[in-house]
Amino acid sequence: MGRAAAAELGARSGRRAAGLIVAVGLVLAILSPLIAQLIRLAVSRRREFLADASGALITRYPAGLASALRKIAADKEPLEAANKATAHLYIVNPLKDIGGSFNRLFSTHPPIEERIAALEKCKKSVRWSRR
Repeated sequence: MGRAAAAELGARSGRRAAGLIVAVGLVLAILSPLIAQLIRLAVSRRREFLADASGALITRYPAGLASALRKIAADKEPLEAANKATAHLYIVNPLKDIGGSFNRLFSTHPPIEERIAALEKCKKSVRWSRR
């Protein structure tokens, strides 16, 4: 193989590598907003758990908070003013009936059952005194 053939082979492999880098860059540019949104929503769900834990520490009564969550979840009255832009302002997910199980991935709130279970676990793991 001569110098010209080796140079041509090197140029072709360089173009392939550049094409691959461009393709990977385009895929990442398309997927990065979706990934960023999923991370933001996951952080929001985690903050709901932290807010419940903070409320349990402040009130020293996690059973009462779990009971309040049960009562709120039992309310069947539809929220007419709720939309995706205001969903994060509610104590529980106001859009829980929209979208099925796929909606959970894009929800700003964890399922109410998980929050109640976390409060029940908190109640069992720490000795709480009511003053």
